[in-house]
Amino acid sequence: MNRLMKSRAMLLVRRFTALPLSLLLLGGSLLFIVTPGLRMFAARADADAGRYEVSELRYQGWTGQVLFPELAEDLGYLAPIHLKWVGNTISGPQDIQSVVTGDTDFGGAFNGSIVKAIAAHAPITAVIAYYGADKGTYTGLYVLNGSAIKGARDLIGKKVGMNTLGAYQEYLLTDYLLRSGLTAEDIKHITLVAAPPVSLAQTLRQGRIDATFLSDIIRDKAVAQGGIHPLVTDFDVYGPFSLGSYVLTDKFIADKPNAAGKFVEATARAIEWARTTPRPQVIARLEQITKRRQRAEDPTLVDYWQSPGVAGRGGLMSDQEFASYIDWYVRIGQLKPGEVKASDVYTNRLNPFRDMAAK
Repeated sequence: MNRLMKSRAMLLVRRFTALPLSLLLLGGSLLFIVTPGLRMFAARADADAGRYEVSELRYQGWTGQVLFPELAEDLGYLAPIHLKWVGNTISGPQDIQSVVTGDTDFGGAFNGSIVKAIAAHAPITAVIAYYGADKGTYTGLYVLNGSAIKGARDLIGKKVGMNTLGAYQEYLLTDYLLRSGLTAEDIKHITLVAAPPVSLAQTLRQGRIDATFLSDIIRDKAVAQGGIHPLVTDFDVYGPFSLGSYVLTDKFIADKPNAAGKFVEATARAIEWARTTPRPQVIARLEQITKRRQRAEDPTLVDYWQSPGVAGRGGLMSDQEFASYIDWYVRIGQLKPGEVKASDVYTNRLNPFRDMAAK
């Protein structure tokens, strides 16, 4: 039960108990019926809140985007736990590093970044997928209309923009280039430029970079403005899949199991709400959340929301969504064979959709 309902119940209790003694005597039978029920009502709220080891979860947001946990809180799925926004991030690796250092309680990143963090002995575990690729939501490498860049080899000697180095977009670029026949030596002659996602399209239009990665609603708004087209997308290469997950520390999961479970359950329900609710209704809800939180961001970005972009029901994860990056890092010499296994990186045990999927 949320705090508003509890406060209303306690207000009614105070109003009844503040009545004059004569009225209490005259209305004793009514008071006897009402106040125990109200007290039980408030007690249930206390008991529900007492099940969870924390009352709030600290996190970082993304400019112009509504995260699934934020949607979950707005839908009431996370109650009685509340979110505490501590600022924005532009990088998955930075986001999960904040979890490791204890500055936030949950954070999300590309699954490959999570693999590398755990290989470096970060005490974290992926608990639910939150982004990926499907027909409506994907990451693309974009160039200007009329650009001389027609294929992978044309990128040699050029500048490519992305949200951060060492994460998914760099992996996708490298994989695309290698699949297209470029060598490691060729790839060295491509300059990677990191910039905030909201500024990448404008940087491309200004000619300061030659190609850039764009994803989600930022990509859709840039495409709607015209003048750009994709060279390749991850959906073209891999089909539907989940590629990023939220992590919690192992200590948080062990010490606060009810709160950890509530976070995963609420986020999973929000993912499925977005999957099954008509798109106009989802967008309207996202707009309300964006306007209400007043973070000096562009509220029109959410108009371009297309789909959840999460492959597994309720954010369920699979071995392959981590194993492919483990194999990649082994091939390029950043991990030793057997150093990290997919089962070391994630767990679905906190997700209620795991049991539904098993039926």
